[in-house]
Amino acid sequence: MTRELRFDFRGKSKIVANGIFASNPVFRLVLGMCPTLAISTSAFNGLGMGLAATIVLVCSNALVSLLRKVIPDKVRIPAYVLIIATFVTLVEMLLRKFVPALYDALGIYLPLIVVNCIILARAEAFASTNKVGDSVLDGLGMGLGFTLALVLIGVIREFLGSGTFFVGSFGDAEFGVHFGDLSDYSLAVFVMPAGGFLTLGLLMAAINALSDRAAKKREEKHEEEGRIIDERVQAHVEAETAKAEAESAENAAQSVERVETAAETPVSGGTAASRAEEGER
Repeated sequence: MTRELRFDFRGKSKIVANGIFASNPVFRLVLGMCPTLAISTSAFNGLGMGLAATIVLVCSNALVSLLRKVIPDKVRIPAYVLIIATFVTLVEMLLRKFVPALYDALGIYLPLIVVNCIILARAEAFASTNKVGDSVLDGLGMGLGFTLALVLIGVIREFLGSGTFFVGSFGDAEFGVHFGDLSDYSLAVFVMPAGGFLTLGLLMAAINALSDRAAKKREEKHEEEGRIIDERVQAHVEAETAKAEAESAENAAQSVERVETAAETPVSGGTAASRAEEGER
């Protein structure tokens, strides 16, 4: 029972980890480029957009999975869009009420979550064919991966473009970190669209290089393990062959010894006949 639960936990955790790392929607799948490049001018904007998309992803995946056997196949895409739009509207209303500064910063890109290809793709590719629990975990993993990418890009662009970190969050101009005179040497290009493309390209190149390096190490490790296994198998075969040859030689020696012993032993019948012949004489 414990083994089954442990295996299930590992399987569920892989669903979440897949969305964050192996199938990151921005760095690996290259999805959602419009909000990624437009919103990630600061860490706070990236965090806000990422969390909003995560909420919509989790909720829409859960509802699509729950209704997967009810929604007709011919109208599934409009149905998915309607479900996503419902949750986007709810998130938009909550942000307008409780975080108006973030609502203003996200602007038109907040309602555009409705047609975000990440959310629609997960509803079509995963939630429509899997159970509710797995669909929720998939939405959570993809949402966290999207959030991580936006925050990382936003931190770099804000630091290099303005010399600040999370400044102006929640509408408070004093909130955040100012890096002294660094703002005097900031590169304004990083808060422009060109800076978004540059930052994204450099990050993707670095991540791909690290992934290739890790894959190469795994391949070398597998080759080394295969070589060790082959050597062990070969050593075992050689040992078994040597053992069989030794047993064969021993059996042959015993056979020769038995033959020689039989040849040296006189035949009892022949001796009795000789004695009878001598008695007659």
